[in-house]
Amino acid sequence: MKIPTLDEAEKLLSEAEQRNPGPWVAHSKNVALAAKCIAEHASLDAEAAYVLGLLHDIGRQEGVHKMRHTLDGFKFLQGLRFDDAARICITHSFVLKTMDAHEGRWDCSTEELEFITDFVNATEFDDYDKLFQLCDALAIAEGICLIEKRIVNVALRVGVNNQTVAKWKALFEVQTYFEQKMGQSIYKVLPGVVETTFGF
Repeated sequence: MKIPTLDEAEKLLSEAEQRNPGPWVAHSKNVALAAKCIAEHASLDAEAAYVLGLLHDIGRQEGVHKMRHTLDGFKFLQGLRFDDAARICITHSFVLKTMDAHEGRWDCSTEELEFITDFVNATEFDDYDKLFQLCDALAIAEGICLIEKRIVNVALRVGVNNQTVAKWKALFEVQTYFEQKMGQSIYKVLPGVVETTFGF
């Protein structure tokens, strides 16, 4: 797999935080932890999952952007020849393969949007793509939480559209997919869910 080592990934995230500090860094660390915990029980490489989680939002080092962060992260990591990590920067945001499912404003050029569209449509999502679609919906800056808390938090911040319910259904299908692989609820293996979700 074309990804950095754990030390390299932590260094890249630290440098990114210096460029653009914000809650996205804590979110990335919590995504990484969630991915590692699920990977350990789903026959995936747990350390690779942790590395990919740390870097899935690395494009946010470029500033306060919307969906542009997916492309910025892709270009950055591809430039370092970490192609598999670059891929996750885009695929984690597209549990549905349609640009219409994105709530809020697209801040890409027409050509960039066409590139993302073509990339997503040409990519057959594997278990790592699905893992980060799931874990991105499990983590907020404060910790790992119920999916419902995270998706409502996003909806309150950026709004909803006519694809939102379909996207939520697809996300819960990914949850079921991993729970069948694991033979148990994802929440059985994730730390701090009650505390983060309910605040005690």
